[in-house]
Amino acid sequence: MAKARSAPDIWLLAAIGLILSIGLVMVYSASAVLAFHEFGDRYYYVKRQLLFAGLGAGALFMTMNYHYSVWRKWAPIALLACFGLLVLVLIPGVGVVRGGARSWLGISSFGIQPSEFMKLAMILFLSKWLSEKQGDITSFTRGLLPPLGLVGLAFGLIMLQPDLGTGAVMVGASLILIFTAGARLVHLGSLALVGVAGLVGLILAAPYRLQRITSFLDPWSDPLGGGYQIIQSLFAIGPGGLVGLGLGMSRQKFSYLPEPQTDFIFSILAEELGFLGGTMLILLFLIVIWRGIRAAIFAPDTFGSLLAVGITGIIGVQVLINIGVVIGMMPVTGITLPLVSYGGSSLTLLLTALGILLNISRYSR
Repeated sequence: MAKARSAPDIWLLAAIGLILSIGLVMVYSASAVLAFHEFGDRYYYVKRQLLFAGLGAGALFMTMNYHYSVWRKWAPIALLACFGLLVLVLIPGVGVVRGGARSWLGISSFGIQPSEFMKLAMILFLSKWLSEKQGDITSFTRGLLPPLGLVGLAFGLIMLQPDLGTGAVMVGASLILIFTAGARLVHLGSLALVGVAGLVGLILAAPYRLQRITSFLDPWSDPLGGGYQIIQSLFAIGPGGLVGLGLGMSRQKFSYLPEPQTDFIFSILAEELGFLGGTMLILLFLIVIWRGIRAAIFAPDTFGSLLAVGITGIIGVQVLINIGVVIGMMPVTGITLPLVSYGGSSLTLLLTALGILLNISRYSR
């Protein structure tokens, strides 16, 4: 029987608040020049980010105070709704194209990104499914194929947009969850080989993806094309040194680094706050992951434990991919830095998910 509800994990709550605060400051610093040039208002992006941060904080407060078990009932409905939205966004005239991907539903500059919501919906459903089918998880056909089939279907719809970054985060977090639930390594290893072959096929099928790989291996082979973003990102990080150029003093945000307030915001942070600033942010993310794992270990039931693992996995995988890209360790995939980068759907979704994680921590044994 679960213990009575206690206070939420103060370490986790404090780390979330600090990361969100750093994100708001850096969105303004990274976007002020671009916002003034495009809209005549240097506060354009940060005002919108504040709006979504407020909505997300409200969602965090609500989910933090509702028992996480309610999501067991709503998980199938949430998953079906997200599948419907992923199909809807692909319809010409309905889905909005931004950045070369048909990933948005909305009007004008306001919209939602269904693939972001699919990340949480998939974790909710897998947590429910795997907690109820624990006896079958070691069976390849009964325990492993059904959840992996759902993940593969969602990934396929996301890739039709296409949005490799968000799809990779969803798949990565889902595999961590499935492995934690008890799936056999030999099964996952065999499927990993199939997945690598499929990934190679996806890369070869789209010339721009192949260009990203070759640019990742040697960005200077195409410094004004495929390698441009990585080179400009490194030009930001390098001069930052130990303590940075000072808050607001970035040079790369003056139209050298494209969209500095989104995927490459860590580059601007490292340029302005240096190695120490970047390290502090990474330590805060490590605290979130540490407390998320702790919540999973001490959760009162299997559903809560798996749900905590999945939410922590989303954060961990997304941070790993984003920072790996901006420091040149991974090919460019187009994924935001959680709670820091500008973006309404991602920020609201992650704060909602972290509220659920905080609620799980309130019932730890």
